[in-house]
Amino acid sequence: MKIRKAIIPAAGLGTRVLPATKSMPKEMLPIVDKPAIQYIVEEAAKAGITDVLIITNRGKEVIENHFDHSIEIETALESKGRTETLAQVTAAANICNIYYIRQKETKGLGDAVLRARNFVGDEPFAVLYGDDVIIGETPAIAELIEAYEAFGKCVVGIKEVSDELIVKYSSLKVEKQDDKTYSVSDMVEKPSLEEKFSNFSILGRCVLTSEIFDILEETPLGAGGELQLTDAMKAIAIRDGMTGVDFSGTRYDMGNKFGILKANIEVGLKHPETRDELREYIKELAQEL
Repeated sequence: MKIRKAIIPAAGLGTRVLPATKSMPKEMLPIVDKPAIQYIVEEAAKAGITDVLIITNRGKEVIENHFDHSIEIETALESKGRTETLAQVTAAANICNIYYIRQKETKGLGDAVLRARNFVGDEPFAVLYGDDVIIGETPAIAELIEAYEAFGKCVVGIKEVSDELIVKYSSLKVEKQDDKTYSVSDMVEKPSLEEKFSNFSILGRCVLTSEIFDILEETPLGAGGELQLTDAMKAIAIRDGMTGVDFSGTRYDMGNKFGILKANIEVGLKHPETRDELREYIKELAQEL
């Protein structure tokens, strides 16, 4: 069955990047001239996904406003003949069909995904974490969808990370299949170094089947006293196996201060409006350090 639906959990509190996120959702923090979440929605659309559910919470209405039309701004741009900027502004409202639901209590990623049950129905679906922007020539979620279609198993996007990060993320038991594809047979959320299976971790993308909802309903609270999606996926990995895809794009952690800076510098160095000035500025700065 073709994957046409995706969910983007965007209900986190953004505590790692306070005070910037006290009144601004971290998903709306800009990478040069677009908010982080727009890159994620665009990735889904480029992969052929037509319907996206964004899971929010109180105070994140600005996300809905961003993906809507702004008649005042659009009219002003049109009257001034700024057609290129007008096209960029209106594009956000026309990427794909976007829906919203609130996670009324912050109970973890698993609970957020569970809120999407009625939206998904019985279809396979994609999950794109709201913290993770992945930029590359091929949409990362498209690589996972391709693996789902090839192997018929649930898929996770994976990368090798340091020991320092593995204890904050997840650890997967993997066996290599080809250059970028792995068989996943077990996983653990936020392991100690003694508990880790490998340094491969899930980073921001999954393709799942609707059976995950029944599993989540039966999954006890895990790390941090929250319902962990990893704990539910673990049951599938042990029973049926999953596929891990070492995706080709560059991942930016937008819930991390350095990740935000890195994203803006690297994207800024490629953006036609900023690349030349930014490159010269970095050269000058490097000479002063």
